[in-house]
Amino acid sequence: MRLARRTLLASMMASVAGPAVCRLARADTPQVTLKLHHFFSSVSSGHAKFLAPWARKVESESDRRVRIDIFPSMQLGGAPAQLFDQARDGLADIVWAVPGSTPGRFVKIEAFELPFVPSNRALVNSKAIEDYAADNLLDEFRDVHPICFSCRDHGILHASRTIRSIADLKGLKLHVANRLAGEAVRALGAQGVSFPIPQVPMAIAGHVIDGCLDPWDVVPSLRLHDLLKVHTDFADFSLSTATFVLAMNKNAYDRLPRDLKTVIDNNSGQVAAGMAGAMWDLEAKAVADMVRERGDPVTLLSGEEVGLWRKATEPVIAGWLKEMKARKIDGGKLLASARALLAKYANEPEPQPPQPPEQKVVTEPREPPQAKADATEMMKDNAPAASPAAKPTPATKELDIPL
Repeated sequence: MRLARRTLLASMMASVAGPAVCRLARADTPQVTLKLHHFFSSVSSGHAKFLAPWARKVESESDRRVRIDIFPSMQLGGAPAQLFDQARDGLADIVWAVPGSTPGRFVKIEAFELPFVPSNRALVNSKAIEDYAADNLLDEFRDVHPICFSCRDHGILHASRTIRSIADLKGLKLHVANRLAGEAVRALGAQGVSFPIPQVPMAIAGHVIDGCLDPWDVVPSLRLHDLLKVHTDFADFSLSTATFVLAMNKNAYDRLPRDLKTVIDNNSGQVAAGMAGAMWDLEAKAVADMVRERGDPVTLLSGEEVGLWRKATEPVIAGWLKEMKARKIDGGKLLASARALLAKYANEPEPQPPQPPEQKVVTEPREPPQAKADATEMMKDNAPAASPAAKPTPATKELDIPL
């Protein structure tokens, strides 16, 4: 009878504890695992200072029910230009892709890549393009679930000779990030050449190109400051930039439970765009400061001189508007929208680098002066009398030797 009662109690306790154990197991095991694919290296700022923090934020806010595995450097295969299709087809759950990698496919987003339309601040551009996307890009990106749109740091002219005027560009071959940057460079009298960014140092060393129109963040990773020691920047607006989209496979998003969709949604839009833009701006400032500290000259073009550059590149904008008209798209309306949104965010505060956590200094409690004096007198009273013949032992001598 006693044995039967014990068995019954044990069974009841197991039935009560069982669900708790199951709940603990479910908490320890992610409910959803997502693969995030991109072409940057694992030590790049894009990976380490945007994608990884963004992924950890999603995981934390989902109570670890979502796990995001990041695959940099095209580790899942394919080429950077194929990333968008990988998200569309489900080969990756999330990708960070460059729409400009497939020229002519995403034409409405190109309004932010036209010469001297975007700001020279990535945060301003990223916030503006996120609003722009909500009104103008849903059809172009209908095959995926967009998480956010953003713009990279603005293009800087890196060369082996000083460029202060349009005449200084004459005949130069420059690496460019996209087709509109190539057209802008051509309008200024140079030749734009496009190929994968990791090949730039070899092309410079082999005299295939004379310089490049690329953002500050590529300088240390490609060691361009050892190859091209003269840099030209632009005040207020940018000659060139590149647009990005963080996109999710539609089925992967639709399969999520409602509460996990909310976690993704809470880390989409302006939240994610702001993270990306701030990251690019902080990296640009750090690299520009490093280049100046090395003593390399950085020319900042402004005022009347920039006006000449803008006038020379106006045919690029006119050509794009003509292309939009041929596609039955109101390019003028898109351009006006982009400029209005850039003006809206023009006064965004400069992002500040994260501060290292404060180190707390642990100090031992100090004794009151009187208590310390009383303790000293007590020690004197209780100390044994020293022998006049007492001599230091060898051990005492060893302790006196400085290490």
